[in-house]
Amino acid sequence: MVAERIKELRWERNLTQTELAKKLGLTRAGVNSWESSTSLPSIRCLVEMAKFFHVSTDYMLGLSERTSIDVVGLSGEDITLISDIASRLRNDTDK
Repeated sequence: MVAERIKELRWERNLTQTELAKKLGLTRAGVNSWESSTSLPSIRCLVEMAKFFHVSTDYMLGLSERTSIDVVGLSGEDITLISDIASRLRNDTDK
């Protein structure tokens, strides 16, 4: 599950393995080994990736399907607007 999440999150941000590795201070080979499931990231790397992608470590590990949105610096009104949009999108999907 970790491999799929890393690849999915990297693709969503249009990053190559090399670009992600540079952002994390690692090598492309390290990222490749995680995505091919030949190794697992260390706890430190897992936490750094979760911070970078703005998701929880539980999400990275496949323990949660819930993602989060970083709302730091937004007003209460902005946060309410984002929440309303998410609810509307969920309701549209259920139809």
